[in-house]
Amino acid sequence: MTAQLVRGYEVVIGLENHVQLSTQSKIFSGSSTAFGAAPNTQASAVDLALPGTLPVLNRGAVERAIRFGLAVGAKVAPLSIFARKNYFYPDLPKGYQISQYEIPVVQGGSVSFFVNGQKKTVNLTRAHLEEDAGKSLHEDFHGMSGIDLNRAGTPLLEIVSEPELRSAAEACEYAKTLHALVMWLGICDGNMQEGSFRCDVNVSVRKPGEPFGTRREIKNLNSFKFLIQAVNFEVNWQIDRLEDGLSIQQATVLFNPDTGETRAMRSKEDAADYRYFPDPDLPPLMIGADWVERVKAELPELPAVMATRFVQQDGLPEYDAQMMTTSLATARYYEAARSACGQAKLVANWMMGEVSRRLNAEEKDIEQAPVGPVLLAALIQRIQDGTISNNAARQVFDALWAGEGADVDALIEAKGLRQMSDTGELERILDEVLAANAKSVEEFRAGKDKAFNALVGQAMKATKGKANPGLVNEMLRKKLGG
Repeated sequence: MTAQLVRGYEVVIGLENHVQLSTQSKIFSGSSTAFGAAPNTQASAVDLALPGTLPVLNRGAVERAIRFGLAVGAKVAPLSIFARKNYFYPDLPKGYQISQYEIPVVQGGSVSFFVNGQKKTVNLTRAHLEEDAGKSLHEDFHGMSGIDLNRAGTPLLEIVSEPELRSAAEACEYAKTLHALVMWLGICDGNMQEGSFRCDVNVSVRKPGEPFGTRREIKNLNSFKFLIQAVNFEVNWQIDRLEDGLSIQQATVLFNPDTGETRAMRSKEDAADYRYFPDPDLPPLMIGADWVERVKAELPELPAVMATRFVQQDGLPEYDAQMMTTSLATARYYEAARSACGQAKLVANWMMGEVSRRLNAEEKDIEQAPVGPVLLAALIQRIQDGTISNNAARQVFDALWAGEGADVDALIEAKGLRQMSDTGELERILDEVLAANAKSVEEFRAGKDKAFNALVGQAMKATKGKANPGLVNEMLRKKLGG
């Protein structure tokens, strides 16, 4: 895929995604990870870092990391190390975060997706286990801040990509694909509003062929829409600086969705600033081959594998197959509709067309679609058997979506949309059309194909759009001897 330049500059983007793992308890303690509890009611002595407490690793968090590593074709490290990442902030009671640094549990791997119909594959650097910090609260405290440590110790898998993304659109599609994958695998609920899936985006710009520019990291984006807005603003801000002869300082920035702008929060630390060292309270994490094989045997059919099956068994183009596997719910909808009507390509077309258009406009997920897969299949069958035209089908679909009925045939009759397939009646109408359009008939016989299209249009107009277009074409050509 050729990188598109922005004002003569190449954009370089890498993502760090923090995925909250779907365990019931925290990564190093037995505290609950449930969202929405009153502040500081889910923080144990371990989470509060009280003297004498020791962390104990959550086996479920490790299994979820293994599951992800297998899904992206990465190496699951047989030995990995937990480290202390030292920094001081009010919501970090220990004064350090337990993370992984030199030897992460998941190494390498890749994620593929489509942007504007073109396939893109991005390599992953790593995915490592770590604990989340608490949360600083700045509202309703009469000018002061409060600390909620309910999130402290929540298990995270931080997934780091290589800087191989070249536009906001690519970054967004990568993040969406990753978001869908972790939900498909059952390792994360994907709730971005609750912070279960967060995006940190590293952005820099350079002239083509030059070394990487200085990057700035946009922190904690919890919306794909905001991701695109933030990256586009940041790219143009950096280009403006360089065009004015100014330098870019490495920094951590925040995005304000109200203004659509990024602003610097602090200078960006390097690894040395965190003084990483192995955590003496945690032994190395050992993952045996038998454990990996057991997790592998329990994996669901992966999106890429399912997409390949749709190509090979259903005859779908690769792009269509990828779109049908953007989420497990989408795949289930497609399979149910395809099984009900046997028309794989038409089902995919309708899902990528009318169904997707409606869902996007109403900001709904496919599970919320008023037109279910069996109902869509029934509509497609009526197109296939010639009962209704494509245009009429869209009218029926609109009625189904609006809740005007749940029976395709009843709606077709109620709206008078059944196609005219009576050859006797149609022959009479075509004779009248030919008699009334002698000039078009002459032009067609003189070799002007557009004249034939004009005659078809007149025939469809005479039947108020109810004639079967294929039948009209066939009968007209016979009458014209063409």
